[in-house]
Amino acid sequence: MQEIKFYSGENLPLELHKTRIVQKLHLVPIERRLEALYEGGFNTFQLSTKDVFLDMLTDSGTNAMSDNQLAAMMQADDAYAGSQSFIRLEKAVRDVLGKELLLPVHQGRAAENIIAIAYVRKGSLVPMNYHFTTAMAHITDKGGQIAELLYDEAYVINSDHPFKGNMNIEKLEEVIIQKGAKNVPFIRMEASTNLIGGQPFSVQNLRDVRAVADKYGIRLVLDCSLIGENAFLVLQREEEFKNSDMGTVIRTMTALADLCYFSARKLSSSRGGGICTDSKEIFKELEALVPLYEGFLTYGGMSIREVEAMAVGLYETLDETVISQSPSFIKYLVEELHKKQVPVIRPAGVLGVHLDAMQICAHIPQKQYPAGALAAALFLISGVRGMERGSISNQRDEYGNETYADMELLRLAVPRRVFTLSQIKYVEDRLTWLYDNRELIGGLKFNYEPPVLRFFMGKLEPTSDWPQKLMAKFKEDFGESL
Repeated sequence: MQEIKFYSGENLPLELHKTRIVQKLHLVPIERRLEALYEGGFNTFQLSTKDVFLDMLTDSGTNAMSDNQLAAMMQADDAYAGSQSFIRLEKAVRDVLGKELLLPVHQGRAAENIIAIAYVRKGSLVPMNYHFTTAMAHITDKGGQIAELLYDEAYVINSDHPFKGNMNIEKLEEVIIQKGAKNVPFIRMEASTNLIGGQPFSVQNLRDVRAVADKYGIRLVLDCSLIGENAFLVLQREEEFKNSDMGTVIRTMTALADLCYFSARKLSSSRGGGICTDSKEIFKELEALVPLYEGFLTYGGMSIREVEAMAVGLYETLDETVISQSPSFIKYLVEELHKKQVPVIRPAGVLGVHLDAMQICAHIPQKQYPAGALAAALFLISGVRGMERGSISNQRDEYGNETYADMELLRLAVPRRVFTLSQIKYVEDRLTWLYDNRELIGGLKFNYEPPVLRFFMGKLEPTSDWPQKLMAKFKEDFGESL
């Protein structure tokens, strides 16, 4: 993708789209934001959008749809079976992902559930470059375990390593030998690892994983939810593909996997999901589970309008100007924060900006959830809603003991074509102020903790009156400003 330079010398991301539909936002006073935190149990998932200014919780289902997607929704064929909308989606999957056989599901975690039901048994071990919360939950729910196999550089917050999402090949072979190949139902690779900062893996690393899978006769499963952004960074960072294109890189990656699945909320800026493969054997192993858990094989629990939007969105994944917008905004914010010495994961990845709460809140012990506290503090002083990606997002072990995360991150998602550059600069400004006043942030503790996926539904409370002190400092510095 050709660089666009400014005469002023500024390095600014330039949107290659125009905004034609807008949605009004509200920035409520800080006193109301504090009330909202207490009402939501200091869990940003429990906040109401009426209290949120910039919603950076997730890019899942929040990406802006294109005019062509919205138009396509009007031609939906609502037949229960044999829908022409599904046929168009099948063609898009063949053209973009290179897979012949498609099973639709209502979202990405539904695909994870189907795959886990089919293959995971008590005692199974699933190696992966890194876990995603719902993927791990479905595997452990079926009696399996996971093994996260990254190289050491993946955990270095500030570096220039281009592919921190690479799987550690030596460790992969080691765990297969230790566990026994028969107890490894599949190897899972996540395109742009969510929980370590949206970091990509290289095509060569995926080839190396494929070689190990072939050696031991194990399936390779690829989570393609962020494969577009992973492919974009491959074009930027992997020498072999510097003169290639999005379609070639994506199909090179998917061809290495026996089975691909995706959340359309991420991959195609729509809703829904899918499982796709070239193997008739794998297709038959999964096929009967879709009508049982999701819906008939031509809609999989999705609205047919979403099926049409997904098909168009898949083709748009091949357009660098569509895919590049979010990574370019992320890179801009990461580099601006780095200039201000705010600890942030570098190099910039995809999905969002990831702040290192372990450094920012070094005075808060991990048992008091520094990433969750940082998320609450940012919302309080800005109205910006981010997501805790640390120990709250982990789950306790089988004995009820806390399992602390490798990283304590505050993720600020940057959905495609949603925010303006001035809004991104507002985030930078408030984060800089918060970093300068970080000693005022205190810890959190659970007062309601569900047994599974506690980060969605759990309620916490501050360990002291630190939110009131932080609000007082904000009012001292900003007066009556929102």
